[in-house]
This record gives sequence, C-alpha cells and structure tokens, in this order.
Amino acid sequence: QVQLVESGGGLVQAGGSLRLSCAASGRTFSTNTMGWFRQRPGKEREFVATISPSSTPTSYATSVKGRFTISRDNAKNTLYLQMDSLKPDDTAVYYCAADGRLTVLSSNSRSYTYWGQGTQVTVSS
Repeated sequence: QVQLVESGGGLVQAGGSLRLSCAASGRTFSTNTMGWFRQRPGKEREFVATISPSSTPTSYATSVKGRFTISRDNAKNTLYLQMDSLKPDDTAVYYCAADGRLTVLSSNSRSYTYWGQGTQVTVSS
C-alpha cells in the first residue's frame, strides 16, 4: 500500500515556475515507477511524465518536454515535478501516481495503482 500526497500547486503567471512535490508513505517507494498526470478543465486525465525507480530513464509528454523535469529522492520518499516556462494551457489539477509492478515506463494511467488527491496549478496570461 502506498499513500501519495501532492503539494506545491498554486497560481503563477505565464513564463513562471512551480515545483510540485509528492510525498509517499510506505517502505516501497524506491521500488515504484512513478508518474505525473494532469487533468485540464473539460479534458480527460493525461500523461505528463514518468520516472523509473532508479531515476533513469524518464519520459515526458511532447507538450511538456524541455520545460518540465521529473525527479525523485528515494531517501525522502518524495517525487518532484519542476515546471518552468509555464503556459496558460498548463492549467490543470496535477496528480502523482505509483505502481510497484511496472517493469517499463508507462504513459497509460491505467498502469498505475496508487494515486494522490491532486494539486491545482493555475497559470495566468
């Protein structure tokens, strides 16, 4: 069982930066593949980024590649998403997700067993 709690969301102007955190409970964080997903207003949940248990490899959605960076600190049981050059289109509820059975990175939300409650990110123009 893994419990996930996101934080770090908020309101930021276009071009600004935010860093999201996802604190995980349990002793299995270091063996879980982790992911960030988001749900924009009126849209379905979509993949943002994913990271392997060892921190490499990583994978990103085309829309965020070069602007967002996913990372993790297994000693702190924490996942991060550094978001730079934010755009109004990045406005969404951001969720972290985990799964201990994945042996490859996955952009499919159905591959992940555990989910956080989400944190709102709003980017103003």
